[in-house]
Amino acid sequence: MDLEIFKAATESELELEYADGGIQAGFPSPAQDYAGETIDLNRDLIEHPASTFYGRVVGDSMREEGINEGDILVIDKSIEPEDGDLAVCCLDGDFTLKRIKFDRGSQRLYLMPSNHNYQPIEVTADNEFMVWGVVLYTIKPNRRRPR
Repeated sequence: MDLEIFKAATESELELEYADGGIQAGFPSPAQDYAGETIDLNRDLIEHPASTFYGRVVGDSMREEGINEGDILVIDKSIEPEDGDLAVCCLDGDFTLKRIKFDRGSQRLYLMPSNHNYQPIEVTADNEFMVWGVVLYTIKPNRRRPR
């Protein structure tokens, strides 16, 4: 998998109005006035600006988890990875996006895809391996494109 990486530019503010009372995903409710409340994506999504990057997903190994080609990832390199984290890993010189699975009993590390067409990857001592960063958010388009 290739991954396009971009540095997060957090010097500016980007305040956008939002519905502070929430948006119903169940039964419809009366529309509310949202003017006056703002959210700043730089402030609210990025805790560590110096170590945060954006990446664009290339490939389909995580599609059963709803992560698709073209989605944008918010990646923080300063976070210590934990079992189950979605992470951008560098394996033998190549980037890959997978869930990390630590098998404490056998002391093994696996990179888990979310696509039944791909097999888990066991990381061994023979591999050059590092967790490049932990994925905190996935930003994706929701509008369906005409076919």
